[in-house]
Amino acid sequence: MSRAATNLQIDSARLWGSIHETAQFGATAKGGVRRLTLSGEDKQVRDWFRKACEDAGLEVHVDALGSQFGLRKGRDMSKLPVGIGSHLDTQPTGGKYDGILGTLGALEVIRTLNDAGIETEAPICIVNWTNEEGSRFAPAMMASAAYVGDFTTDDILSRKDIEGSTVGQALDSIGYRGDKPVGFQKLGCFVELHIEQGPILEAEGKTIGVVDSGQGVLWYDGKISGFESHAGSTPMPLRRDALATLSEIVLAMEAIAKKHGPNAVGTIGEAVIANPSRNVIPGEIAFTMDCRSADGAIMDALDHDLRAAISEIAARRKVEVKIDLVWRKPPTHFDPKLIAAVENAAKTLGYSSRRITSGAGHDACNLNTVMPAAMVFVPCKDGISHNELEDATQPDCAAGTNVLMHTVLAIAGVAS
Repeated sequence: MSRAATNLQIDSARLWGSIHETAQFGATAKGGVRRLTLSGEDKQVRDWFRKACEDAGLEVHVDALGSQFGLRKGRDMSKLPVGIGSHLDTQPTGGKYDGILGTLGALEVIRTLNDAGIETEAPICIVNWTNEEGSRFAPAMMASAAYVGDFTTDDILSRKDIEGSTVGQALDSIGYRGDKPVGFQKLGCFVELHIEQGPILEAEGKTIGVVDSGQGVLWYDGKISGFESHAGSTPMPLRRDALATLSEIVLAMEAIAKKHGPNAVGTIGEAVIANPSRNVIPGEIAFTMDCRSADGAIMDALDHDLRAAISEIAARRKVEVKIDLVWRKPPTHFDPKLIAAVENAAKTLGYSSRRITSGAGHDACNLNTVMPAAMVFVPCKDGISHNELEDATQPDCAAGTNVLMHTVLAIAGVAS
């Protein structure tokens, strides 16, 4: 690698400016971002990103699920591109960095290489994946999951949000149903920059997390069917209370996750009472469950124990509980060569680092099933994410983007 490439640093102020400029699209009063996938705010940031990619000289295409691909040509176009990027959608009460750092960091890598006049041997492709968060449509990371063949395009297009709108309708409403088939843009590998979304790096004073694995995920949709009856005249022993049943299930999940800890977590994040009323015993509740572990055997044990506990609770309370496993993502073990490239980039640049497991799912986890993949983490304040208080420092964001860039240069090669 040339001396200029070896010493290359991204423009920290430009990256920081891009992060805060795009945070205006869906900005909340508390300083966060509400930018649900395929919403009007998502269209705004997509339009911004498309223009930024075109201004950087990239060839931009959009696939049938709305994922945006910006290709920077390399000297040898017979080589598959090095993929980098993340997502631009957020949670309902999201922040400025989750996904956004990885996507805008990828853009900054391209801008920096352009400024330095550096041509890579292999092309580079930056990607904004549709619906990574999964907060409007399930499953999360649906576009990258379809890319690797876990779902068909038609299946994803038919998925509905809580209002009954399909992914296809939402894409059409903002003009982002692309003309390219899913999977049209082949990638040789993928590297994703992200905030940690946990407390480890900050607590240990490390700048870079070299991600070597990711937790597997179990997502369930549940429904409790009890019996509505008068809150004042129904004796306690005769009640078939759906909400009381759910309360036991929540505590059972907590106990089961702790039993299989420390490498297991479980969450019930959604619960909706049908036809709620102050003086009616809840008769029907829909709820969701999210279980995670980096160990496949623990995932199996979580599933077994949860089903057994729910069956016992339902029988004792004389209610019906149905749970459907709507998504199972096995644990991820990233590519050793790419992990080493990330680690070497951090060391060469003088940043402190440690190996780390990702507690959250990411598009890179999906892509790792069909190509070499890796991730770069940077700290976030107090480990907070999926919250308007989510925060990261300018130096850490720049450090992570520098590591991303030098990892890409090591993989793609610098044309002589």
